Amino acid sequence: MKRPILIHPDPRLKKVCAEVPDLSDDLRKLADDMLETMYDAPGIGLAAPQIGVLDRLIVLDCAKTDKGEDARPLVMFNPRVLAGSDETNVYEEGCLSIPEQYAEVTRPKVVDVEWLDRDGNLQTETFDGLWATCVQHEIDHLDGKLFIDYLKPLKRQLITRKMVKLKKERARERL
Repeated sequence: MKRPILIHPDPRLKKVCAEVPDLSDDLRKLADDMLETMYDAPGIGLAAPQIGVLDRLIVLDCAKTDKGEDARPLVMFNPRVLAGSDETNVYEEGCLSIPEQYAEVTRPKVVDVEWLDRDGNLQTETFDGLWATCVQHEIDHLDGKLFIDYLKPLKRQLITRKMVKLKKERARERL
């Protein structure tokens, strides 16, 4: 089931999410809903707070299916970065909660991440390039941090004002 995506500014997007103590069928269903929502948006990552759920859960898939790669949906409960490289990458990031706004963000190029999969198994993997950027971006959401928080205040305020205007326009359209 597709879920509505929260648009910044929304206080739920700035909250630190709680660890998932036990995996349940409801949480696995939530992960499936999040994947459906992410693919439909379309996006390459989605964090639970973006749909108003304050649990440490992210989904991502950075496979370039338009270039012949097979889809690689990942579901991560309680993900955390174990280590990041000194070498950095700069990507122009966007966010489903900040539609049509993009900015360059510098992050570690390579990260080691640990998480529980949908079956409760502990996984670790080294991510590089776009995958590394995406997983860091989504984990940031779980800590109440948005990609615009990496920007200079003036640029961040400009984007926030645009989002306030967008939310007002969308509210008027629903009337």
